[in-house]
Amino acid sequence: MSRFDFDWVDAFTNHAFGGNGCAVVHQGAGLPDETCMRFVRETSLMECTFTGPSDEADLLVRYYLASREIPFAGHPTIATVAALRARGLVTKDELTLETGAGLVAVRIDGDLIEMTQVAPEFGVEVPTEIVAASIGLQADDIVGQPQMVSTGLPFCITLLRDRATLDRAVLNVDAFRIMTDFLGYDGTDMMEPFMVTLGGATDEGDTYSRLLLAPPSPAEDPFTGSATGAMAAYLWHRGLMDKDSFIAEQGHGMGRPGQARVTRVGPRDAMTGIRVSGQGFVLMQGQVNMPEGAA
Repeated sequence: MSRFDFDWVDAFTNHAFGGNGCAVVHQGAGLPDETCMRFVRETSLMECTFTGPSDEADLLVRYYLASREIPFAGHPTIATVAALRARGLVTKDELTLETGAGLVAVRIDGDLIEMTQVAPEFGVEVPTEIVAASIGLQADDIVGQPQMVSTGLPFCITLLRDRATLDRAVLNVDAFRIMTDFLGYDGTDMMEPFMVTLGGATDEGDTYSRLLLAPPSPAEDPFTGSATGAMAAYLWHRGLMDKDSFIAEQGHGMGRPGQARVTRVGPRDAMTGIRVSGQGFVLMQGQVNMPEGAA
């Protein structure tokens, strides 16, 4: 039996049961893929991370969904650093993480954890009708051209008319398969529409978002840090956000409110990165026993 320390952290929140949960398995990066995926399924969380030593950064972080490994994810990055701090494994204010999407710089300022996501990549524009069908809406409910954008993980950024429209959205899995076929989806990256509307869920917020997910993932993600970076890049690139730094909100409709500050690095026409910052609340700490030979 192999035993690993773990922390369950709610990310993009400063209190229990808010934001988005992630279990961080310390020194578990060498575990087989199937073991990591089964652990995620056991927790019923969206994602979990597994850390290990790195030759090129302060730490290696591997990110897993219930169905596959992914190169990067936002809220698990915040959760991982919060867990390291809680255990006294991080004592400096700046560190670098090795991820499947490259090196990710992290800065700690008090209780705030800031990650710098990579320079945005603007991909294919997706027909509005296809995207609308996948989220159970009409084409005229979408007020911006949907486009694939990545700051480490690609999402179809979809700007909706207002909060009421956002609240009505429901994932149509069959229609979503048509969208993934259009994109040449190979099952290795995220491509569900990341829906956003201008104006927050609270008076503090500048944007409010939702991410609906296909099985075997949970039906909706409470807060999506990687998509938040891509969404911000989309808004700046298209001249839809005047502020150089703004507050993004997500999860309020699920009873798990989360908040991040998003800051542009470089001019809007030549962004070199996107900074996404938030807090993390360590909800549980313990140990997990893995079967013999799992490590």
